Amino acid sequence: MKLKYILILLTLAGGICSLTAREVIPFSEGWLFKRGPFAQDPAEVVNQWNGKWEIVNLPHTWNAKDMQVKAASFYEGVGYYKKQRFFGEELKDKRIFLRFEGVGSNTEVYVNSRLVGTHKGGYSAFAFEIGTALVFGSENEIMVKADNTACPDVIPVNHNLFGVYGGIYRPVWLITTEQNNITVTDCASPGIYITQKNVSKQSADITVKVKLDNGSLTPANLILENTLYTQEGKKVSSHRLPLELTPQGTQIYTSNFKLIKPHLWQGRKDPYLYRIVSRLIANKEIIDEVIQPLGVRKFEIIAGKGFYLNGEKYPMYGVTRHQDWWELGSALTRKEHDFDLAQIMDIGATTVRFAHYQQSDYLYSRCDSLGLVIWAEIPFVNRVTGHEAENAQTQLRELIRQSFNHPSIYIWGLHNEVYKPHEYTSGLTQALHDLAKTEDPDRYTIAVNGYGYAEHPVNQHTDIQGMNRYFGWYERKIQDIESWVTGLEEKYPWQKFMLTEYGADANIEHQTEYLGDALNWGKPFYPETFQTKTHEYQWGVISKHPYIIASYLWNMFDFAVPMWSRGGIPARNLKGLITFDRKIKKDSYFWYKANWSKEPVLYLTQRRNTDRERKQTSITVYSNIGPPQIYLNGNKLTGIRQGYTNVHYILDDITLTEGKNLIKAVVTHNEQEHTDEIEWQYASEKRRSADSHESKKEHAGW
Repeated sequence: MKLKYILILLTLAGGICSLTAREVIPFSEGWLFKRGPFAQDPAEVVNQWNGKWEIVNLPHTWNAKDMQVKAASFYEGVGYYKKQRFFGEELKDKRIFLRFEGVGSNTEVYVNSRLVGTHKGGYSAFAFEIGTALVFGSENEIMVKADNTACPDVIPVNHNLFGVYGGIYRPVWLITTEQNNITVTDCASPGIYITQKNVSKQSADITVKVKLDNGSLTPANLILENTLYTQEGKKVSSHRLPLELTPQGTQIYTSNFKLIKPHLWQGRKDPYLYRIVSRLIANKEIIDEVIQPLGVRKFEIIAGKGFYLNGEKYPMYGVTRHQDWWELGSALTRKEHDFDLAQIMDIGATTVRFAHYQQSDYLYSRCDSLGLVIWAEIPFVNRVTGHEAENAQTQLRELIRQSFNHPSIYIWGLHNEVYKPHEYTSGLTQALHDLAKTEDPDRYTIAVNGYGYAEHPVNQHTDIQGMNRYFGWYERKIQDIESWVTGLEEKYPWQKFMLTEYGADANIEHQTEYLGDALNWGKPFYPETFQTKTHEYQWGVISKHPYIIASYLWNMFDFAVPMWSRGGIPARNLKGLITFDRKIKKDSYFWYKANWSKEPVLYLTQRRNTDRERKQTSITVYSNIGPPQIYLNGNKLTGIRQGYTNVHYILDDITLTEGKNLIKAVVTHNEQEHTDEIEWQYASEKRRSADSHESKKEHAGW
């Protein structure tokens, strides 16, 4: 990492260079870890600390397995990490910081037994200056206390919708700078804020705001240089500002650029990124440097019409993503983040809701370069206590400042399915909206309701109204989505509206041909075929209603819910299109890939429903490369009809033979033959599924 940073500096500095600029090195290896519970008596706690410690590398969580295998049975409490490091005498005149990307969830950091900082919240980054607590020329001990106990004053206030994994589950960095620097501790942000106005194909106005900090007791004569580079590394423009930086408080300086005929950031089609390099110069030497992305783009939402990117209507094919993996929990590396993004890109998604909390900055950066339009949010979910207002605002401020320069982010999420007391929730949502608009006037805000009516008392306090609807799963019938959307269109045509969650659970071990129009989700039988039916019909409706500005299916991947035991797998939400271990793509995955992706798709459904229950059955094919020819045991079948979209093909009332039945679909596209085959077994008529019936329970937040 250190070598890479120096190479970037030498490449971009343009003749002014120094190796004394900030040094950012990993601080993630060789930690000692001990998990509680710990005694309450301080003397006993110290004795426990002196016992056996486990050697771990970061990222690390102590809940990687227990939060995923048994409902309401996981360790929620304190864990300690410690690490020894030698700091040489040559660092005496430097400023030294520790930056944590994420710790679950409440943190205290000690250096040589001195408290250097605390942080509340499991998903945002935080940074502490530690130099005054160090002993130079000696070994120093860094101790971190992490606690993932649910607290009434820290969001999320419980583990109900998802588990807050305990531990230092994202990387830690050791940052060394000169006494004068681009601030490191402004909510652990880059210290640079890039805004853009009047964006068009002809021009764009770019403003770069930089926060500077003097850690000495002497004013310094410096030059702040902000330079704009193309993606290819060519300098476009540069602004140099001579200044005197005083030691009294953080100072703010700005540079303005006018880009002529900018290369626009055009989503997946062309995610072009400029680069802003901010340098602090003293005596012709660079003493600090920070590099930030710039994607020149304009987001616009028009009620009843849709989402526009740079003046062009842009399809919002949306998925949601939780950050945990089977047997890894939330302690992910770039490899896991890249894998998840590859699946999201493969399915053809254009937008992602990263739910329900701030996720890895690396993930957001990759979305910048991939062209995904993304939604970032805070974990104000599910319930209120009346004590979380201050922390909710703090976490929102951290999210915005840390993520401000990501061009892929178009919206800040303020709450998800938070209700009574309505007055308190409404007031806090208004306060969060005002805070978001103060920090970032140019992006949208959204709050999400689990009920289906605009007049709910916690609604209409943000730019966008989101609603989560699970027709056929938590309420009513699959088909009721149509009348619901039509009713909103007629009654509230002015409303900027998004369908922010929809779908159904699917256990791939549960299969049946006998499906009603609703499933009682409280039962243990969660057939994959019902999930498929839900998505087929409901996307067919969504795709025909531009009133739904964006829709986000729930969820891209199965994930852990440590308080649940449903669907035959404890501690699991099974609504993903891909299984928790990322090994199996369910049929619904290919439904969306066929509808959204430009890649050729030919796919026969019900490939896991192999033990057939009916002699007279149907065959479904997804094809975005034209009508398929379908064969049963070598015989070509006729009578195929189109389903809910133009990639949906169904053949009704086909007759299986006893024993093995081979189904084959064939399409010739661009002179290339595409095929897909599955095998079914039929022995006799049977019915294994639980009776389906409409759930009477109103969905009130899941």
